[in-house]
Amino acid sequence: MKPDQYAITFACYNQINYTRQCIDSMVKHGVDLKRVVVVDNGSSDGTCDYLAALGLGGLILNKSNLGCGVAWNQGALALQAEWTVVMNNDVLASANWLENLIETAEQNRLKIISPALVEGKLDYDFDQFAGDASLKMANALRLGGKHAVCLAIHDSVWHEIGYFQPIPKLLGYEDTLFFHEAEKAGIPCAMTGASWLHHYGSVTQTAMKQERGLSDKQGLGNRYNYRLLQQSWLERKLKKMARLRQANQWRDSELAQFGMTMHGIRLNGEFNWQ
Repeated sequence: MKPDQYAITFACYNQINYTRQCIDSMVKHGVDLKRVVVVDNGSSDGTCDYLAALGLGGLILNKSNLGCGVAWNQGALALQAEWTVVMNNDVLASANWLENLIETAEQNRLKIISPALVEGKLDYDFDQFAGDASLKMANALRLGGKHAVCLAIHDSVWHEIGYFQPIPKLLGYEDTLFFHEAEKAGIPCAMTGASWLHHYGSVTQTAMKQERGLSDKQGLGNRYNYRLLQQSWLERKLKKMARLRQANQWRDSELAQFGMTMHGIRLNGEFNWQ
């Protein structure tokens, strides 16, 4: 890819070890750090000093935790490109993940695309797994699928529906609202089996829950955030049922064809395919 074809951004809040692993995996697989913008949301664990020494394309240091929406917007605007990859900091990249992600989007005329994921403990050889999986599932698509662990967004999307809601108290609901607007606008999106990441599992949100004395089962954001969707209870219920039905269809079809799916969870040393 041309260097100015893509930009990568992620937000972080403490969790320096995960950020370091994320950066190391991208460098290992050929990402130019001059195309990466990191937005720190007030870390106090040495993250800022670590990031400052990397020679990133951009480093934005917020004085406090302004939330994902604000940070993602800051990163996307700081280094504008045809494709902006917005991702978590608790992920590991694999060989050709970025090239395969954007190439698949362009071949299928998609404007938002997410990679396949394995989530949970890193108790397996991810590089070997990802290399084999990306070949096996190279042409597999979940049309309409997407997730906020990582998504590549074409610049036309910003012009069509705007950026993420810059409201700190949303605390993780920004992606739901963004995907809602994309769906209303009919923007084509998909999840691809040609690109893979390992995701440790929302470690920043877990840490923020602990700071606030919340249990893992409690939501971090306001319980009434759903009202921003302006949907009735029945409409939300029907859409949730449709999403679950579609996810089951994807899972069953992929298992039948590949013996695996685009979404695996590591449980007791085994892959649990979703």
